[in-house]
Amino acid sequence: MLDANLKTQLKGYLERLTQPVELVASLDDSAKSQELWALLEDIATLSDKVSARRADDDARKPSFAITRTGTNISVRFAGLPMGHEFTSLVLALLQVGGHPSKESAETIAAIQALQGDFTFETYFSLSCQNCPDVVQALNLMSVLNPRIKHVAIDGALFQQEVETRKVMAVPSIYLNGAPFAQGRMDLQQILAKLDTNAEARAAEAIKTKEAFDVLVIGGGPAGAAAAVYAARKGIRTGVAAERFGGQVLDTMGIENFISVSHTEGPKLVAALEQHVKDYEVDIMNLQTAVGLVPASHANGLIEIKLANGASLKSKTVILSTGARWRQMNVPGEDEYRNKGVAYCPHCDGPLFKGKRVSVIGGGNSGVEAAIDLAGIVAHVTLIEFDTALRADAVLQTKLRSLKNVTILTNAQTTEVKGDGNKVNGLVYKDRATGELKTLELEGIFVQIGLVPNTEWLKGTVALSPRGEIEVNARGETSLPGVFAAGDATTVPYKQIIIAMGEGSKAALSAFDHLIRLAPAEMSSAA
Repeated sequence: MLDANLKTQLKGYLERLTQPVELVASLDDSAKSQELWALLEDIATLSDKVSARRADDDARKPSFAITRTGTNISVRFAGLPMGHEFTSLVLALLQVGGHPSKESAETIAAIQALQGDFTFETYFSLSCQNCPDVVQALNLMSVLNPRIKHVAIDGALFQQEVETRKVMAVPSIYLNGAPFAQGRMDLQQILAKLDTNAEARAAEAIKTKEAFDVLVIGGGPAGAAAAVYAARKGIRTGVAAERFGGQVLDTMGIENFISVSHTEGPKLVAALEQHVKDYEVDIMNLQTAVGLVPASHANGLIEIKLANGASLKSKTVILSTGARWRQMNVPGEDEYRNKGVAYCPHCDGPLFKGKRVSVIGGGNSGVEAAIDLAGIVAHVTLIEFDTALRADAVLQTKLRSLKNVTILTNAQTTEVKGDGNKVNGLVYKDRATGELKTLELEGIFVQIGLVPNTEWLKGTVALSPRGEIEVNARGETSLPGVFAAGDATTVPYKQIIIAMGEGSKAALSAFDHLIRLAPAEMSSAA
């Protein structure tokens, strides 16, 4: 099951086990069960601390538990955790086997202090780059707290279960049999949702922080680059972000990051976060900015108000709040979000295997999505508002070569239709004739560009008609001491590498602003 290279790597990891681990399988006569048993046998041969046996005592087949021998510490996978989930498998083996987590002592203590019984089920797909964060977080929680149980379920393998529960987006998390959350979540987000006092404690901690020299709002590529460049100047630097990594976490293949032929969003974000942590940067995750108060002559400090009621103050601020997927804003879209309306073809595509779907948008992201989905679903209809596709020529050529793809141009989506539980159709207008037409389908993937996350800045800094923060060549906004970078700004071409460059520039401009402050201003802001 595992090739020689993977076996060598896994054998090295398993040398870190301090406790014996048992792999307990529940199998049937299917080919997938045979594959799973072969995988477990391969793993068992790599360490004398790992054994494998069949129990066939779980309703989900194929599945297996990773159990610390002689204890009730255990995690379970239903399906074969390969693809993006292979890392989740390795981490589960290590953690169940006694290898310590890298999480902070504070986070570990908060997990262990959770009161109540929690049984989690997470539906994932092997092509979902967002799912491993959820799977790994809940696995760790179940290792640290015996009252927490978790099973990770491959939705593509257990399609009847997915249909019954109407799971149409991954990751989908159930807690004690009821829906808990959908979409990417990290350990801190899950913990905050379970620990009702977490937000209040975080707010109190923030209120005690001293003013920063540079405060970065947003943790995407622009924010990470700004933080690194500011911290390298030896000045007090903070980052407040809703989620570190931003939209890059939702990006699958990255092939235009110069000097790196290919990488994936989550892998790049992990490297970005580690780089920022190499310096003395105060990273404040799960923090949503809701207001900006310009500096007054009294103290020279800019104030950022947060959703939890706390505020942060700084001599300079760099706004790098990024952007989010643009919605169609048609009837039915909100009603059927995650019930057939999706925004991540890599994550949710496998749930539509053998079904009919549409992709809205004829740019690079839309055409790439249609190409990917065509290999999974029965048929893809790509709908483009303009009279021609806007994607790169090489992508258009590939798309037109696929037999199960229909391309509709000069077409405007006007309504999402459903049966109350899930999508069953889409209405579009032929812009040439004005005629309304209906497509019968089960899934709609929206890929029509980005909207800047700047609503909270209206009335404070100058915004373009599209809501982008207006900046000059130095990254300066209309407010002294406030800079901006990345997809939230008027800088053209929303690319990772451009955002990084703009973030670095903004940090250098902020530092230049600081050293030019009059001595009196510097002392009053201290």
